[in-house]
Amino acid sequence: MDKDLIISISKGSAQLALTEGGRLIEYDRESDTKAHYSVGDVYLGRVKKLLPSLNAAFVDIGDEKEAFVHYLDLGVNFTAFDQFVKQINISKNYTAFFEKVALGEPLAKEGQIQDHLHVGQPVMVQIVKEPISTKGSRLTAEISIAGRNIVLLPFSDKVSISQKISSKEEKARLSRLIYSILPKNYGAIIRTAAEGKRAAVLDAELKGLIHKWESSWKKLAKSKDIQLLFRENSRVTTLIRDLLDDEFSHIYVNDKATFDEVCAYVAMISPGQEKIVHHYTAQQNIFDHFDINRQIKGSFGRVVSLKHGAYLVIDHTEAMHVIDVNSGIRIKTDAQEDNALEVNMIAAEEIARQLRLRDMGGIVIVDFIDMEDNEHKNQLYKHMMTLMDQDRARHTVLPLTKFGLMQITRQRVRPATEIETQEVCPACKGTGKIGPTTLIDDALERHLAEILEKEPMHRVKLVVNPVVYAYITAGGLSSIRRGWKRKYKCAVSVAKDGNFTINQSEWYDPVTSELLCSFFD
Repeated sequence: MDKDLIISISKGSAQLALTEGGRLIEYDRESDTKAHYSVGDVYLGRVKKLLPSLNAAFVDIGDEKEAFVHYLDLGVNFTAFDQFVKQINISKNYTAFFEKVALGEPLAKEGQIQDHLHVGQPVMVQIVKEPISTKGSRLTAEISIAGRNIVLLPFSDKVSISQKISSKEEKARLSRLIYSILPKNYGAIIRTAAEGKRAAVLDAELKGLIHKWESSWKKLAKSKDIQLLFRENSRVTTLIRDLLDDEFSHIYVNDKATFDEVCAYVAMISPGQEKIVHHYTAQQNIFDHFDINRQIKGSFGRVVSLKHGAYLVIDHTEAMHVIDVNSGIRIKTDAQEDNALEVNMIAAEEIARQLRLRDMGGIVIVDFIDMEDNEHKNQLYKHMMTLMDQDRARHTVLPLTKFGLMQITRQRVRPATEIETQEVCPACKGTGKIGPTTLIDDALERHLAEILEKEPMHRVKLVVNPVVYAYITAGGLSSIRRGWKRKYKCAVSVAKDGNFTINQSEWYDPVTSELLCSFFD
């Protein structure tokens, strides 16, 4: 399925939306207005406190919350990094000094952190998990610099190759090539994307990664104070690095500087593919043009609608995320088991999407609709496993319990994305909240589907606020109201009432004038 990446740059912030077939599947945003402590960023920190009972230490990297490093995260070549940090200074020839640092003996797996760190010691660290809630960043002292095809490993002498590259001949070619161009005291991991790549492409990327690492040496030599040495790629280039493949159709950017950056990066990691990058220059907001803002409003609320009245309720706690699957009016007494399976299968697709979209990590508990048939339970479990295979984050899916609960664990490296989708209620002027007004037509269509599911009808009458009336009747034959008629084979007459609020509606039988239902979303 075709993938599009839409990048919206505005003052002090960047928003990224990844779509498949026009449907939003990943969303991210970052702001330049405050300090970031992002995965992949490398800092010179200072040991704040040792925790021998945990075999770990707290490290000050400049954040108000102390970062945490465990002994096992110091890395096998910590001694070389430690020597480099302590002895480098502005009077040295940096490259010659780096090459002379001895790798030494690997750290013992059963060692104690107090034998290698002391309070006040400067230490080079990299963030592997961002600050979440009250916890600070999780760190490693085993620095790596990731590219599209290669991960550079300073103070290493080994080259590893992705197990997903199956061809022995290709593995041998890549191994010989990387060994031949790696300078002394550098190792590398060859990623799956490197398969079939030309030597010139890999050489150019490797030189870029080495330059990023070596550009931090001058800062480190000048001062041993707490400081940022270098950042991981921006979120824009990181997403492109991890996801760019032949299925990408377009990358749209509304900012010229970012457009140039993306073009240059794509040309470097995948020559010839830079033609898919487009500079969006239209007056309309880029997220409105590609229907992203509307999808965000419909996807990030506590309640997420599914087909034909079913919906999810998503709640977040300190320890876990809880998702409740509700059938709405889908379940019928004469086919309860089949309907339960159908709703659960639909819900599983949306749940897999929501996990990626909100970047939900840790423990996720899903309360599916109860099913009696063990074959159906197994079918749902396999379906969820297949859907989660598309998720880049490490995860585990467990079978349904006898209570109909499914437990999913998903790698958590940054806080889950949360967006306030409710709006100030126009009736009470702010003491209450209403649903997002951009989804009014979706809500009305859901109400219509529920009414017709209960009792098939050829005509219904809808009463709404005058503003909503104008919105759903505008366009004549192409209006929203006409679209409902074609879809549901039911004529909808619309009336307006100035006393109704924006999100208030009533549905009537036009023949008997009987009130079928009323809503205030």
